[in-house]
Amino acid sequence: MTFLTAGLPGTGGVYKQYAEDFEVEEIPLYPCSGAGEHLYLWIEKKGITTRDLIHQMATGLKLKDRDIGYAGLKDARAVTRQFLSVPSRTEASLARLRLNHATILSTARHGNKLRLGHLAGNRFSICLRNTHPEAVARAKRIFAVLEKQGVPNRFGEQRYGSLNNSHRLGKRLLQKQYDLFCRELIGDPQAVHDPQWRQAARAFRAGDLKQARQLLPTRMRDEHRLLQMLDAGKTAAAAVLALPRPLLRLLLSAYQSDLFDTLLKQRLPHLGLIEPGDIAFKHINGACFQVEDAPREQSRADQFEISPTAPLFGHKVLLADKNPGVRERTLLDLEQLTLADWHGISGLTMPGERRPLRVPLGSPQATPLPTGLKLSFALPKGSYATSVLTEIIKN
Repeated sequence: MTFLTAGLPGTGGVYKQYAEDFEVEEIPLYPCSGAGEHLYLWIEKKGITTRDLIHQMATGLKLKDRDIGYAGLKDARAVTRQFLSVPSRTEASLARLRLNHATILSTARHGNKLRLGHLAGNRFSICLRNTHPEAVARAKRIFAVLEKQGVPNRFGEQRYGSLNNSHRLGKRLLQKQYDLFCRELIGDPQAVHDPQWRQAARAFRAGDLKQARQLLPTRMRDEHRLLQMLDAGKTAAAAVLALPRPLLRLLLSAYQSDLFDTLLKQRLPHLGLIEPGDIAFKHINGACFQVEDAPREQSRADQFEISPTAPLFGHKVLLADKNPGVRERTLLDLEQLTLADWHGISGLTMPGERRPLRVPLGSPQATPLPTGLKLSFALPKGSYATSVLTEIIKN
């Protein structure tokens, strides 16, 4: 791992030993108006994913999953608070709704359905355990650098799934290697920790689809659906493309994320350095522009008004020029990809966008705990707490 703060020792320690060690709270993009055809639910959950929560609510309210709006996906192994939106006609049914591992804290009406990305950011409160005796002082020194230079805008470990293979699934999907996709989705038995899942993965690799279906944990609904279709004689392509579109988009997005992280690593530790040919990001409004005079723009970067970017590849994304552009095109060549490939699967077109290489760190605090320390900070939407933790812990 290459660090922005490589010259500063880390705190060591571990996090997420308990769900309560990792708290996340959405920062809304706008207040609810108090009127409208949608009901915003402020919900606290623990031990389940946002997708699990949405499925529970859809079942209990007799809706389809797509009827429920959300601004962002939150971890399962954490205590998280976020908004979901439902049609206001379901308001009377909420009193009878029983959720597992989640509680509706409050409700408010609004005029539009909540959409992905409709949040300003997230606040985090994270407990680190078994840290170095000087952990608080070390964390404060690292926070000071990150507050001045920005946080590397890496994608966190949660982006790549429990088997750390979501990006590989996305690549298989993009390249239409459906048989390999199925193999990757069911999992490598050597990488699976759950004993029942491991046996199912072994049965699948041995070609015994019926046994694999019987052994696969019932919670793995998407994998069950895929195995059922394969066992019924459907082609791998048909089985894969029948999976929920949000899941397939998430996997393609994970592949975009992995390629972005590769380009980010090439720019460390100078993520605030504007290079000739860069496409820069304006933090005030999210607009991007082609850099024509790098020395002139550097003063704006030093004030954290702008930052260099790298692409989340897609068929419409604008690539940089000069050295930054060479790096981007070289990576595409190494992956045997073209931008047009992201337009190749019906209903799963990925236009792409530019993403800043660094983001501002808000309100960082480090306080001692009897068994470690507590970290508190805020990040803009689309950024991950693990990007901060990587720099702080340095395990």
